Amino acid sequence: MTAHLTARPARALLIVPLCLALAGPVLAAAAPKATGKERPFEPPDLYASTYRPLPSRPTLIRNATVLTAVGDRLEGGSVLLQGGKIAAVGREIAPPADSVVIDARGRWVTPGVIDAHSHLGVYAAPEVDAHSDGNEITGPLSPGVWAEHSIWPQDPQIPLALAGGVTAQLILPGSANLIGGRSVTIKNVPGRSAQDMKFPGAPYGLKMACGENPKRNYGAKGQSPASRMGNIAVTREAWTEALAYRQEWEDYQRKKAAGKDTSLPDRDIEKETLLGVLDGKILVQNHCYRADEMLEMIQLAREFGYRITTFHHATEAYKIADVLAAEGICAALWADSWGFKMEAFDAIRENVAMVDHAKGGCAVVHSDSAQGIQRLNQEAAKAMAAGRRMGYPLKEEDAIRWITLNPAKALGIAGQTGSLEPGKMADVVIWSGNPFSVYTRADQVYIDGALLYDRTDPARQPVMDFNLGMPGMVGGDR
Repeated sequence: MTAHLTARPARALLIVPLCLALAGPVLAAAAPKATGKERPFEPPDLYASTYRPLPSRPTLIRNATVLTAVGDRLEGGSVLLQGGKIAAVGREIAPPADSVVIDARGRWVTPGVIDAHSHLGVYAAPEVDAHSDGNEITGPLSPGVWAEHSIWPQDPQIPLALAGGVTAQLILPGSANLIGGRSVTIKNVPGRSAQDMKFPGAPYGLKMACGENPKRNYGAKGQSPASRMGNIAVTREAWTEALAYRQEWEDYQRKKAAGKDTSLPDRDIEKETLLGVLDGKILVQNHCYRADEMLEMIQLAREFGYRITTFHHATEAYKIADVLAAEGICAALWADSWGFKMEAFDAIRENVAMVDHAKGGCAVVHSDSAQGIQRLNQEAAKAMAAGRRMGYPLKEEDAIRWITLNPAKALGIAGQTGSLEPGKMADVVIWSGNPFSVYTRADQVYIDGALLYDRTDPARQPVMDFNLGMPGMVGGDR
């Protein structure tokens, strides 16, 4: 029998029962797996994702305007969620037995929104020094730190992002350092640990930065870098040492294979991360504003044999949109932020559209903000409007990619999510109307086919334990 969405589940949807459902073997000891060939130390399994999708029912959403992020819009379309995956997209889809059927007439359906640049959890609310954990400002090079080791899963900002349709986000260290450490992709779900939220199979990122931030933070302390040339020199030194570390391991393996007596190299957790980049396992997420500095960072990457996946903020990306497209580098951008420091002065509202217009361009609209992450759909709408005024024939089918499929590419998870295609994760948003209207809200948000948020149902609006009992805060009166 087919059940229609009329009944409401129990009212209280708090963090504890959700965490119990999501928690994997987070406290179970796990020894590193043996490998046939000894290599520099790999991260132990103790830090692996323990994310488990919440239980879900087959759900058919029909009569909607569907944006798949990979083709034209589908009017009167249907999307079937089954087994945590997108099972089918089309017009005439028969509902499976015992499925929930949602009549979305007049509403729009899209993939879940993905924020490619977030600091939720590492700069948690309330904004106090005790929650400022995103920058290790003790030296300009800190590749050994991991953002996930700072994430506070109780951050009250996380469910607010969910209410904005966000189903996944890249949590980055800040930009005080030239090499700031590892970023991590999370599912936008409650969890008792960062690993409970960690996107399964997503590659790590390496946060790098150029420009004003590193030279300002360390020049003020009377140490290098104090200039842009110092930025490049110190960064080159780090990669030179990483290459030497790799050579040390290769020499060890060669001597051992020849039967010679040799000692195991000392472990260096900072250089392990850099070797992960050189081996193509860790994606470079590079904070960089000016066009000339982005070109310098591309040259630096060529010198040491790694690739840059994404330039973040990139207010002058429009000046080198053709180069970024040719290099296969995404640009994660604001719609219209500018002028808050000199390197942001030459920003233009058409930046996103111009990066998108370049053949093969990968434009991403990001937030870098606990408030902006709640309305990334509106930020993309502003960028689309600016492009239209410039003369580009942009449509909603184009703009939806900037907050779904393209950020998935930038995070290395496009094979799993970011578009409504059969076999991908059922990360889906039902919007009250056109998602690029300021009047539209996310009505329902699904992650792996489970209904995590429902605007009409307080029982499907997750509340962090931290909020409970606090008057005036979200969920404080429950």
